[in-house]
Amino acid sequence: MARAGLTADRLAAAAAELADEVGFENVSLSALARHFGVKDASLYSHVRNLQDLRTRVALLAGGEMIDRIAAAVAGRAGKDALAAFADAYREYALQHPGRYAATQIRIDQALVADSPAMRRTAEITYGMLRAYGLEEPDLTDAVRLLRSTFHGYCALESTGAFGAPRDVRESWERAVDALHVALANWPGSEHGGQPPQAPR
Repeated sequence: MARAGLTADRLAAAAAELADEVGFENVSLSALARHFGVKDASLYSHVRNLQDLRTRVALLAGGEMIDRIAAAVAGRAGKDALAAFADAYREYALQHPGRYAATQIRIDQALVADSPAMRRTAEITYGMLRAYGLEEPDLTDAVRLLRSTFHGYCALESTGAFGAPRDVRESWERAVDALHVALANWPGSEHGGQPPQAPR
């Protein structure tokens, strides 16, 4: 609907905001149409369907997240880079729960390959891990370890599932310390258990 100034990018941005407010799973074309004061049918000139909209939100959120991570890890290596990466990840997940949930959906691999944000995510993540002396298939295994640890922790923290009196931030930092030790002493690695050095 031209008079509403709708575009696919504007719809994705509004859907991302809505996701943070009501939850990613509650984002619908009808809710978005109500937000803009138009009929549902008006949106189909810009997005194909709900899945298309959700994919656009996922790509938008993924770009935002990797921008934060890239800024955090710039000029760092080893444990410093890992901690900066982890903290930026956690901060985004907790500040933008709906957007973060969008980043966890499965996206068609063709779209991933065409997305500069997704390519940048892979470059930064794998680059950080290569500094630990890892090569494939260990790189992929290490990425999965980080992702499952970060995601699991953030998902539990966001729902208040950690009931012990121990500060969750301190536990997070210890978890990152443990990941650093695991990466520096990766099973079968020829790195010799020596942590990578910061760039000079």
